[in-house]
Amino acid sequence: MNLFGKKRSKKVQLCLASGGARGYAHIGAIRELQRRGYTISSVTGCSMGSLVGGMFAAGKLEEFTQLMQTVDKAKMVAFSDVSLSLNHVMRGKRVIEKLKEIVPDVNIEDLPIPYCAIASDLEHGKQVEFRKGSLYDAIRASISIPLFFETVRRDNMVLVDGGITNPLPVKQASQMPGDILVAVNVCSSFQTVGSHFFHEETADQDNGKSFFGSLISHIKHPEFDFNFVTLAMRNISLMMKENADLNIQIYKPDILVDLTDTPYAVFDFDKVTEIAGVGGERMRDALDAWEESQKSWFSRLFKS
Repeated sequence: MNLFGKKRSKKVQLCLASGGARGYAHIGAIRELQRRGYTISSVTGCSMGSLVGGMFAAGKLEEFTQLMQTVDKAKMVAFSDVSLSLNHVMRGKRVIEKLKEIVPDVNIEDLPIPYCAIASDLEHGKQVEFRKGSLYDAIRASISIPLFFETVRRDNMVLVDGGITNPLPVKQASQMPGDILVAVNVCSSFQTVGSHFFHEETADQDNGKSFFGSLISHIKHPEFDFNFVTLAMRNISLMMKENADLNIQIYKPDILVDLTDTPYAVFDFDKVTEIAGVGGERMRDALDAWEESQKSWFSRLFKS
C-alpha cells in the first residue's frame, strides 16, 4: 500500500534481450510475471527477445512454446534452409513460415499491447525500431544474425540482428509513469554456437547439417579451438554483452533479471523447457528481491 492507501502498480513495461536460444528464458520470465499477478503493458525486444515478445504480444506464447518443444536436432536441420552463400548460412524463411502456421501475420499496431522490435541497418549504420507494419517483417529483420541469416533488404536498408546496435533496448521501452520497467538480459560474452550445431561430431550423419558442420569444423587454425563461425560468434557476443551492460548502467531498469551466466549456447533450440525453467526461476528471485525492497522502503519512510 502507498501513502494514499492504493495498491502499488503491478503494470510492467518489459524489455527482452537478444541471445539466440538463450532467449527461451524470456518464456519462463513472462510466465512468472503473470503467475505473480503482474500485467505486461508493453514489450520491447531484440532478436530472440523480439520473437518471444512478438508471440506474447499476439497472445500465442503458449502455442509458440509448444511448437518449440517439438524441436529436436532433426527439426533444427529442417528449419535451417541451408544456403552456401558468401554472406549467409541460412535463408531464414522456413522458420517464419512454420511460425505463421500457429500465429498468422498481423500488423504491429493491431496487437493488443504495444510492441517494438529492434533491428540494425548496415547500410546507414543505425538501429531501426519497428512499431508498426507486419509483425513477421519486424521479427525476421530483428533475428538476422550476421553470417548466419540472410539479410533483409527494405526501403534502401540492409537489416540484420538488432543486437548489433542495441541488444537490450531499455530506452525504447514505452514506460508509463508508475509502471515498472523490467529488463531480462540473456546476453553473454561467452556465447557459443552449440555443441551439437556445426560440430565435427555430426560429420557422419546423413543430413545437411553434417555436411555444413563438417565443412566449417575443418576451416580453422590448427593451434586454436575456433573456426570462423565460432570466432565470429564470440566477437559478436562480446560486443553485445558490453552494449547491454552499458544500457543497464545508463537507463537503469527497476528490475533486472540477469541470465548472463547461464551455460546455454546460442543454437540450443532443442532445450526450450530447460532454458525457460531457468528464466522463470531468475524472474522469481528478481521479483522477490524487488517486492522486499519496496516493503523496506515503506518501512523506512514511516519510521523517519
